[in-house]
Amino acid sequence: MTGPLVLGIETSCDETGAGLVRGQELLADAIASSVAEHARFGGVVPEVASARSTAGVTLAQVDAIAVTAGPGLAGALQVGVAAAKAYSLALSKPLYAVNHLAAHIAVDQLEHGPLPQPVVALLVSGGHSSLLLVPDVAGQVVPLGATIDDAAGEAYDKVARLLGMGFPGGPPIDAAASGGDGAAIAFPRGKYRDGTFDFSFSGLKTSVARWLEARQQAGLPVPVADVAASFQEAVADVLTRKAIDACQAHDVGHLVVGGGVAANSRLRALAADRCAAAGIELRVPRPGLCTDNGAMVAALGAELAARGAPCSPLEVPADSSLPVTSVLAGPAPS
Repeated sequence: MTGPLVLGIETSCDETGAGLVRGQELLADAIASSVAEHARFGGVVPEVASARSTAGVTLAQVDAIAVTAGPGLAGALQVGVAAAKAYSLALSKPLYAVNHLAAHIAVDQLEHGPLPQPVVALLVSGGHSSLLLVPDVAGQVVPLGATIDDAAGEAYDKVARLLGMGFPGGPPIDAAASGGDGAAIAFPRGKYRDGTFDFSFSGLKTSVARWLEARQQAGLPVPVADVAASFQEAVADVLTRKAIDACQAHDVGHLVVGGGVAANSRLRALAADRCAAAGIELRVPRPGLCTDNGAMVAALGAELAARGAPCSPLEVPADSSLPVTSVLAGPAPS
């Protein structure tokens, strides 16, 4: 595999990630999670060293530095952006300050090859639930719909807390749901057939809370597996139905699913079933590439570098509210 060798740095939230990508080949990916400690303000350099060691390359061999500039938590983003600027300046390498959401789309190329043009992308995480039309992941991303309240991953975390499970809530709910009946409880599907591509999961979370409260007040045991499965079915049902509707409305034959919640087993299975029935090709990266990681940042940086895209200036800021339409962050306002 040929192409630019790019170091990617990701610090948008709870993880510190570094990845090395050459063209569309993943060479190394190192992640340190700070979920347990919520220590969001350090640890970039050790992960860069780990990724470099795994890939067997030196920093001098790197062609470009890519970093998540936004969206995300302001303090966490600043750590990564500052580190990337330091590497860029010290090594005299171009800097690409990229969009976190576009990177979640670009990472699929590391597993399934070049993205068709266009694709529809369903991005689902703790902070985002978005449907996007993507004519060109390195140049044009068009928002179709997004959550109007809680993101899907946020709803998972809140329901997990109600059920006495750990954080983040996705893995324990998925595990519990494997032993439950997804049709046991008819939880609501927000904005299910409203004619938009937007999402709403706040009402679902509240419905679960009220169902549990009524059950406990009646002195009845809580069927945790059934609650988890029924909640998960409601989330996956809405996400996949709207994604298929978006593909059909825009005459797009490929769907990419990304973000941390894309690791969920029921979402992956239902998306596969519905895409097959609709004649749509589904592309979902392996679970390890769905969560926040440096590889996805490096993948987008490598795509930009391969095309000779203008690099970001060293004064480029971290932008916690960077819009998805900005694949590459710009300089600070004058």
